[in-house]
Amino acid sequence: MAAIPRSYLFVPGNRPERFVRALDSGADAVIVDLEDAVPPADKDAARMQVAAALDPSMPVVVRINAEDTPWFEDDLALCRHAGVAAIMLPKAESVDNLRRVAQLGLPVLPLIETACGMAAVDALARVKGVARLAFGSIDFQFDLGIEGDDEELLHFRSMLVLASRVAGLASPIDGVTVALDDDAQLRADTLRARRFGFGAKLCIHPRQVASVNAGFRPTDAELAWATRVLAAAREANGAAVAVDGKMVDRPVILRAQRIVDDAAH
Repeated sequence: MAAIPRSYLFVPGNRPERFVRALDSGADAVIVDLEDAVPPADKDAARMQVAAALDPSMPVVVRINAEDTPWFEDDLALCRHAGVAAIMLPKAESVDNLRRVAQLGLPVLPLIETACGMAAVDALARVKGVARLAFGSIDFQFDLGIEGDDEELLHFRSMLVLASRVAGLASPIDGVTVALDDDAQLRADTLRARRFGFGAKLCIHPRQVASVNAGFRPTDAELAWATRVLAAAREANGAAVAVDGKMVDRPVILRAQRIVDDAAH
């Protein structure tokens, strides 16, 4: 798993024959899903299949079932096995429950997908052990009765970005794009996420991974601009300088350095 993933690919926990394909997809992180992707009757069998497949040389994120389900305790116990890199907690709403999950000593990715979770997002982001917030946009829309995934959710996306920054977390993970065969929609969703301050996106099929990874990388034009800005700033040695007709000050230099750093990641 990459140090700061840009792409997180879900794979159903009850489909172990897909695990290797997911790991070979180019995704920065793979999420083995014990929650939504697994029918209730298959939960226990899926957990055993995941336990048998875990490999410390290829660590994965495990999305466990929520606290109020009968599978939560056994899922949490599974996460003590070697090969689990992080835990994704669905329906994250309770600071106390999040702390309990974090006690395992693994990074935790709270999935914010309810009104209560969004209302508590600042407190959840500050729980020790939380590595990154993730947006469960589909469930969130359902919970609030929202129709649409664009301007209807922009305020809530910004809330996640702000909470992450204040808590000192990595930029949050945006929700899935459900259209599997619409490359234009996937790219538009990824670029929107990046514009709003997200640093990664959830994927539901291996074919989405390459586009998501590309969408979070600086473009050639952005990298060329950043290189010019940094070169001009070095040559100016603290004096005022302009690049492409625009004044370069400290925030511009910091943005340029971030672009160069992101391109190297």
